[in-house]
Amino acid sequence: MSALLSLSVVINAFLLSMAIFNAITIVRPRAQGSRNLSFSILVPCRNEAENVSELVATLGALDHPRYEVIFIDDNSTDGTGELLSQAIRNHSFMKVISAAPLPDSWMGKPWALSQGLSHATHEYIVTVDADVRLAPDALSAMDSVLQRTGSDFLSPYPSQSAVTMSERLVQPLLQWTWMTTVPLRLAMRSSRSSLAVANGQFLLVKKSALISVGGFDAIQSSVLDDIDLARALIRGGFSGGVCDGSKIASTRMYSSFREIRAGYGKSMSTGFGGVFGSLALAAVMAISGLLPFIFSFFGSTMATAALLLVVTSRVVSAISSRSLIIDSLLHPISTIVFIYLLIYSNFFHSKITWKGRSI
Repeated sequence: MSALLSLSVVINAFLLSMAIFNAITIVRPRAQGSRNLSFSILVPCRNEAENVSELVATLGALDHPRYEVIFIDDNSTDGTGELLSQAIRNHSFMKVISAAPLPDSWMGKPWALSQGLSHATHEYIVTVDADVRLAPDALSAMDSVLQRTGSDFLSPYPSQSAVTMSERLVQPLLQWTWMTTVPLRLAMRSSRSSLAVANGQFLLVKKSALISVGGFDAIQSSVLDDIDLARALIRGGFSGGVCDGSKIASTRMYSSFREIRAGYGKSMSTGFGGVFGSLALAAVMAISGLLPFIFSFFGSTMATAALLLVVTSRVVSAISSRSLIIDSLLHPISTIVFIYLLIYSNFFHSKITWKGRSI
């Protein structure tokens, strides 16, 4: 057991070191933005009636002078298309298009985005999920960051709102996993697609680069469309990655554990390499987050040290992402829930539906 606890200390020391490195070096928007580039914002919408009003209002309030918004109604059954058409009547720079029926070989989001791309007229494509809220200066801030970094694509990571206990247990792990495993600033310049990191909630990509790699057709069957798009772009000779978007974008992905399970259930198995990759990750998570917690109750100094290291890595991630620091203390419980979601994704994947579609 001492060998496993030693391993836990080593793993958690690495996680903390990487979290500190990324917290210091991650690209952040500056206070003064710029307005030199132009943007086509694509918003795929399927059964998003409850988001329409606030979504249109926030996108209409952006302070950048050169952008358009294209909403793609992806065969919604709750009146989303009609609500969008009414909401944009006073915004000449917005339009709503109806996506064609989903082909068998496509996933829903890439299909909707591919429909929107054909209508885009500006030099940068921005994909925004319907539950994301952009600050008025979001485009101006990213205009500046794109020019400053010379990136072909960037994914500003939004602040993740977590209200219920299930959200607070799971959502902070999103940023923590890549904050502690990938050197983000170095990955932005790497030609290795294995280091690709992206978040499709809010993503900006040079239109010419996107078309060069085949557009959204390149990820037509992808469940992890954001990561796979980033990999395709890097393989195509383009560069980019994740930057801090916590001050310019926010989202509440899920509002219940049922939604969390469905959302992560459709992607975790694929994201972590199927059953064997998921089992390996579950083992590492258990050694890192559960073992120290259990043996710290038996007075093990090594276990206590390992627990402090991993919780501190969560604190660093929470500060960086502007999430609740106190939730870092729940890491052992979060680990249990995370392992459960891995199991669910691998063994119940064929039964999952999302937005009324089977995944």
